[in-house]
Amino acid sequence: MSRYGDEVAALAAPLESADDFDVLLDRVGTARVVMLGEASHGTHEFYHWRAQLTERLVEEAAFSFVAVEGDWPDCDRVNRSVRLEDGAPEDPRAALATFERWPTWMWANDETADFAQWLRWHNAQRDPEVRAGLHGLDVYSLWESLREILVYLREHDPEQVPAALAAYRCFEPYADDAQLYALSSRFVTASCENEVVDLLVRLRERAQQEDGPERFAAWQNAEVVAGAERYYRAMVHGGRESWNVRDRHMDATLARLLDHYGPESKAVVWAHNTHVGDARATDMGERGEVNIGQLARERYGEDDVVLLGFGSHHGTVVAGDGWGAPMEEMLVPPARETALEGVLHSAAPKRGLFVFPPREDRPDLLTDTLDHRAIGVVYHPEQDQWSNYVPTVLGDRYDAFCWFDETRAVSPMRVPPAPIFEPETYPSGV
Repeated sequence: MSRYGDEVAALAAPLESADDFDVLLDRVGTARVVMLGEASHGTHEFYHWRAQLTERLVEEAAFSFVAVEGDWPDCDRVNRSVRLEDGAPEDPRAALATFERWPTWMWANDETADFAQWLRWHNAQRDPEVRAGLHGLDVYSLWESLREILVYLREHDPEQVPAALAAYRCFEPYADDAQLYALSSRFVTASCENEVVDLLVRLRERAQQEDGPERFAAWQNAEVVAGAERYYRAMVHGGRESWNVRDRHMDATLARLLDHYGPESKAVVWAHNTHVGDARATDMGERGEVNIGQLARERYGEDDVVLLGFGSHHGTVVAGDGWGAPMEEMLVPPARETALEGVLHSAAPKRGLFVFPPREDRPDLLTDTLDHRAIGVVYHPEQDQWSNYVPTVLGDRYDAFCWFDETRAVSPMRVPPAPIFEPETYPSGV
């Protein structure tokens, strides 16, 4: 047993059922934002237990919506289904089956479908104005969002169609290829930034004048187009800037959603640990990278934000061996003995929950720097021992932690991915 063994034993509580989250709900208290991480995008236990906790937050603590590391247009179809809106699929699984962007398994999986079906059932018992939503925070859906804007404007605001067409035609030569647009903007001075900003300003003004879910969705699609245009231009230069553009976009989207749902609204966020866990407690901060966990603490205050990390020691996971590659079920080898996961493997329950004490009472396990595994949608198990770990001060990165010694792969819905035109995300597809 490692030198942290006694500390692990003192902090760990068994996690056998959703009832065991009582102590964590006490910690959440009146917090406005709860962010739930994952150490991979393809592990059953992370999705299942995250959903179990979210159900309690929605049902018992009146959380208003779930915001996920996914695209706005795709998630909006799921949102319309879970909120029982006219014309939406009666089964959210049908909406999830339309997710075509690689990696499709990230949200088009049985675990997410089970949660979405529960959320629809929950909402069916509530008045429309207080039904919980499900939304996407991410920045990738440039062309999809442009098309959604055009459809909306042609029906509801035809005077604004020319501005949308100007933006669409500017991107049209790149044939839905974000990488081609990004490379072109690097080597020539022309870009579509002006057309995008003009469209965004128009839709933002209209949304602020007239509230409503459809107008808000159109505004958010315009924000996605603007964010994606900045993101893809930053991608070709490499480094931290594209990461920061993406996470600042997700942070701003979360803030808009909270404003849209009202002053008493509360949000649950589902995203990878690298987005959720405060970047300042890792080497990301040393590189000048920010993430939504850090930004939320800065925006709302640490007392109003709860960050929950997830981790495991060994098992299986769904991932690809390259960007856009076919999904595979891969073995996750045992973690490094000296890493956080190795420490917990030697001393923690097979499934455990850690809710961290106040800073002045924290043991070395929470204040020392330990390597903490992170698996992206691109994964090479044979390189795991030296390439998948983030130096982490656990007690500063999260407020609590869910532990699973052995895990299994998520259960994907069989959705054929669309052709890949996006450059690989930085870093490592998380």
